[in-house]
Amino acid sequence: MASTFRGWPEECQRFFIGLELDNSKKYFDANRAVYEEAVKGPMVALIESLESDYGPGKVFRANRDIRFSKDKSPYKTNIAGYAGMEGSGGYISLDARNLTVASGRYEFTPEELNKYRKKVASEAAGNQLVAIVTKIERSGYKIGGEELKRVPPGFPQDHPRERLLRRKLIYIYKNFGLQPWLGSATARKQIIKVFTDAAPLNEWMKRNVG
Repeated sequence: MASTFRGWPEECQRFFIGLELDNSKKYFDANRAVYEEAVKGPMVALIESLESDYGPGKVFRANRDIRFSKDKSPYKTNIAGYAGMEGSGGYISLDARNLTVASGRYEFTPEELNKYRKKVASEAAGNQLVAIVTKIERSGYKIGGEELKRVPPGFPQDHPRERLLRRKLIYIYKNFGLQPWLGSATARKQIIKVFTDAAPLNEWMKRNVG
């Protein structure tokens, strides 16, 4: 079990600034203790503290997959993880300049995507989702997820909910920047608030998509 989550110390930002300037094994190895204590350690503690309420979580590894990338930089310049993900909880990412928290659906099977589109096209469920998304956006969140340029075949191009029909995925997210509370346990409360605000969207998905 990791230690109690108390936020990220200032060394976390300094580590990532240094990594951006020198993304090399030499830099990472020289600062590995800082990474473990000031970057990864707090994220592990945070994710473990969320698992009892949101489900199993994971902290992503620092190494990039460079097999098919032109960018051969070996390390990610952020620390990221998730708790729960599908249905509750969500994704957390922190780098030198920003904390991002997201929640929603990051993947649809073909069957789920078909269900989603049919429900969006229907009056009752579709209007419910519009109301949910509108309220979330008015609360300062952005809607993310891959979307088509046109309404998919089988639905009118001028459908009143064309914006939602064009989505292949749908989740909410907020970029917090760097806030003073990142260095304290208050960061956990801010993250939980995002998960809570996303609950109506996730509940709609459970009811209508599965």
